[in-house]
Formats: sequence, structure tokens, C-alpha cells
Amino acid sequence: MKQVYLDNAATTMTDPVVVKAMLPYLTISYGNPSSPHELGKEAQDAIENARKIIAAKINAKPEEIIFTGSATEADNLAVKGIAYANKSKGRHIITSKIEHKAILESCKALEAEGFSVTYLGVSREGLVNPQDVKKAIRKDTILVSIMHANNEIGTVQDIAAIGKLCKSAGIYFHTDAAQSFTKIPIDVRAINIDALTLSAHKIHGPKGIGALYIKQGTKTHPIIHGGSQESAMRAGTEHVANIVGFAAAANASSQQDIRKMAMLRDYFTRELLRLPKVTINGSKIRRLCNNINAAFHGIDAETMLNHLNSRGIFASSGSACTASELEPSHVLKAIGLSDEAANSSIRFSLSKFTTKHDIDYAIALIREIVSSLRSINAVNKIYISK
Repeated sequence: MKQVYLDNAATTMTDPVVVKAMLPYLTISYGNPSSPHELGKEAQDAIENARKIIAAKINAKPEEIIFTGSATEADNLAVKGIAYANKSKGRHIITSKIEHKAILESCKALEAEGFSVTYLGVSREGLVNPQDVKKAIRKDTILVSIMHANNEIGTVQDIAAIGKLCKSAGIYFHTDAAQSFTKIPIDVRAINIDALTLSAHKIHGPKGIGALYIKQGTKTHPIIHGGSQESAMRAGTEHVANIVGFAAAANASSQQDIRKMAMLRDYFTRELLRLPKVTINGSKIRRLCNNINAAFHGIDAETMLNHLNSRGIFASSGSACTASELEPSHVLKAIGLSDEAANSSIRFSLSKFTTKHDIDYAIALIREIVSSLRSINAVNKIYISK
């Protein structure tokens, strides 16, 4: 049976080029980067080279890149680290209702410690209005954290406008760019970002490695204590192979890949909209090149996903980090969807390895499954009415 993987917002296949780059640091150059001998120096040199590559991708300085165990850890370090380091100045944080759970749960934890958090609403397209950010700023505001692109609906925020507001107000600005990194150009200096979260496994790198850009001079505290690794901001022996793989994945991305994904996204979207009672969630213009989130009204998403799965089509109903929750997606509820619409929504996310043949195969099966499920629903309605 043919398999088509359309859940690349959850994770991606590790690029063979990345695996090849990683192998020496799992087999030959396996030294601890903190060790003073030759093998240790080889490992440390590999980390510093990777740091330079990642930094160059976002116009940062190499010393401003801190490697972490995941994007979730990077989010925690950004939000909690800045909050703890600046609590004498204020205890107010601004974020949005559609952030990743790593941000929302970090904010929730800080609220339990006496911090105050404002959760901004979004438009029907999932956009944060920069003017709402401006209105929410108080004298005791120390941090704004608004994600660059949403992991469920793909909406891309105007972080340049938000960054400008934060700079004018003298407030730190953090953005989670786990989904947007390499898909959208990022210049941390041009758009006034103080902290930025990155992830490897969303761009065909290995799992278990993320990074946080922290602008020089940003007052922050570590949240993991121990040794002096990563400029004393993240204790623990670095995973050299994963760090090398992260850089290799960033290097392997290209504008051609982005154009291809955007073309397939638009084609997939047009074909889905040919089906009755299907709508697209999120912005049609400010959207990630690989994201399609569609509501198949009147069809339970989990039922449809089970049918797709049995036919080799792999997608999801939202964030992989909240897949076990029974409640409707907090993102879809925040953009104004009813429980019915939210529970009928499926996220399809593409990668540079997705082909038009994959999309055509998926569309044909989606048409078949939607028709079958709608027929069953119609029969059930007639039966119930009797």
C-alpha cells in the first residue's frame, strides 16, 4: 500500500544528507566537547561551526545561539528565563491565545508564581493585531511572546510590527519560529527580536535538538543548572551529532523547496475546496508554504483520520503536542470556530519531499472517504428522524 505522509508540521523525515553529516559524531568524533583532548576539541569545533551556520540564517552572532534539547525547552528558557531575570522591573507578560502549549503552559506556571499574563485574542484568520499588543502594554510589562507562524493553521504574524512596538516601549520580544525557520526569511536585527526559538526536526533535522537565539545584552536566567555549557545558559553535555544535524538541515533548505511547497499547498487547497462543505481555516494570504487546515463540516475529524490512516494517508487534527486531549483545539476555538467545525478540522502539512503524485493520491482518497462518510451520515439522519 502506498503511504503519503502529510503531517510534517508534527515532524519531518530526517534528510539523508543530515544523517550523513551526523554519523561521524556518533562513531568516530564522539568526544565530550568539554574535554581538553583532541576528540573533545573536534566535538567543540563541530558545535561552533554549527552555531555559525544557524546564526547566519537569522543574521545573529554565533555567541547569541544557545542549543537546547528541544524547541519546548527553548520556549521555556525564553519566557521563564527573561521573566525571572527581570521581575524586579515588572511581572507582566503579553502573549496570544493561539500560542504553542510550551508558551501557554510556561505562562501558566509563571502566573502561579505571581506573574500577570495578558492573553490576546486573534482575528478569524488567526492574526494578532499589533495595536492590541500596544494597548496591552503596561508600566510593569517585561516581555511579549508572539509566535511567528502558527503550528496548526499556518497563519504568519506581523512580527516586524510587534518587534518595533516592543523596542519603542523598551520591552523584550520573543517569538517562536519553530514552524517558520527556513520557510520564511528571518532577520532578528531588522525586526527587533530579542529571543527566538528554533527547532531541527521541523526542517528534516533530528529530534531532540532546538535552539534559542538570545540577543546580546538581553537579561535572562538559565532554567537548567549544572555545568557552564552553552555560555552557562544551558547546562548539560551537548548532543554533538544532533547539533551538527541541525546545521546540516538548515543548510539543505532552499528557496526552490519553498516555492515547490507553496505551489503544492495552493493546488491541494483548490482541490479540497471543490468538495462540498469544506472551508479552510486560517489566513489565505499570510500562511506558511506547507500548511493546509481544512474543516470537513459534518464529518468527525478523528473518524476521517482513521479512514485516511487505514489507506496510508497520514495527517493530524492539530498539534502533535495536544493529540491526546479530548477538547477542541484551543487555536481553532480562538479563531471563532464552533466545536463542530473545530472537531471536523484536519491539518495537512507538506515537506520538500512531498510530490504532486502524493497530493493527487491523497485527494482521490479524500474524495472517496468524504463521499462515503457523508452518505453514512445522511442515512443515519433519515433513520433517526423515523
